[in-house]
Amino acid sequence: AMDSDVQVVESCLVAPCEETPRRALALSPLDLLLANRGHTPIVYFYLAPPRSSTSPFAAGDGGFFDVARMKTAMGKALVAFYPLAGRLTVDDDRDQLQIDCNAEGALFVVARCTGLAIDDFDGLGPSPELKHLFVPRVDASSPIMMAVQVTFLRCGGVALGTAVHHAAVDAIGAFHFFQTWSALCRDGDGAVVELPCHDRTLLGARSPPVVHPDALSVFCPTLKLCQAPSDHPVVSEVISFSGDQVAGLKNACGGGVSTFSAVSAHVWRCVCVARRLPADAKTRLTFPASIRRCMSPPLPSRYFGNTIIWLCAAGLVEDITSPDALPAVAGRISGAVRRMDDELARSAIDYFEMTLEKGSGRPSPSPPGNVVATDLRVVSWLRMPVYDVDFGWGKPTQMQRAESERGGFVYLINGDDDGGGGGMHMVVCMEAANLMEFKRQLYTKL
Repeated sequence: AMDSDVQVVESCLVAPCEETPRRALALSPLDLLLANRGHTPIVYFYLAPPRSSTSPFAAGDGGFFDVARMKTAMGKALVAFYPLAGRLTVDDDRDQLQIDCNAEGALFVVARCTGLAIDDFDGLGPSPELKHLFVPRVDASSPIMMAVQVTFLRCGGVALGTAVHHAAVDAIGAFHFFQTWSALCRDGDGAVVELPCHDRTLLGARSPPVVHPDALSVFCPTLKLCQAPSDHPVVSEVISFSGDQVAGLKNACGGGVSTFSAVSAHVWRCVCVARRLPADAKTRLTFPASIRRCMSPPLPSRYFGNTIIWLCAAGLVEDITSPDALPAVAGRISGAVRRMDDELARSAIDYFEMTLEKGSGRPSPSPPGNVVATDLRVVSWLRMPVYDVDFGWGKPTQMQRAESERGGFVYLINGDDDGGGGGMHMVVCMEAANLMEFKRQLYTKL
């Protein structure tokens, strides 16, 4: 275990610095669907510039990660992104969750950790410990929409932990906020701010709601879960692919497929082999996809809310794992992506409108358990501006989820902060017993 004495120095609320609309923001079916996920825990690591290494804890003196400057910038950013300063409440008339845009503010925590340096986390995967150390402690039932924690480390570097409630926004919108906040901190009033769109009626259900019969062949509304036996622990590991390895995989798929389809096809095959699934079993790859671009008319590019539905590709294990199947498997995944259109998106929204329990009031936490052995879920953060969070002291050296969701999940993240090398990181969460074989398959079949 890590020698990890994190002392909280300060904890306060940062409110928007100007008047913002005071209103109740009704949530769309896609928001309500994700409300039970609670807060998404992410941590960014920043190396200190050489000169400040003499006094690692001289925080707030106008130097590295000046807290006052960060708070001022956050107050400005929350004017445009005002739902993040609100609170999750229940609309008593509809008995439905909503965001009360009351400008109470986001939680801002400052901490220091004398026992740990950034080097201690190099290559470390998500873990409960990482979350416990660096992500602000917001209870699962807390109505706060956003919390951040700036932790000054022994080496002079900083860990920035963030927790944004999933009812408020998906990853695309969350990164938009962090880009904006950091730009306002870095560039002051010269920062270019693209305003978010808060019109959630754009993703409301049709009246009456209707699900197109074809939609359910590619749209995958539920995650099949199973309880993991206690003697089969689930572990997380970060696995890196070079740009050349990614390019090689895309070539092996016959070219013309996306990085996501090529890498997901390869991972899916390796997981089936590592888990020793029977040849005649049916296996599914499920993945979240944003409907932002497939709507007609298209959603505003800066729509702020949840735009995620789940798609799936399925097949028999023998068809997925046979030696020459990689191009066909990648083709199945690409095919599911291509089927995304306005009708599929509307059907998905209407499906959730019809199946979500009305009167659920508070979100119930996600049930425990892992994805069933025949299924795999791959979440792509590729091409998202994950490293584009420079507060004026440089980009983060690494960024990742602080804690894995459950066994059977894989996250794909761009490898290098310049984005030019084409490499990537893969965060894999699976049974420890199968992980070694999975990695062996992953590299021998490249």
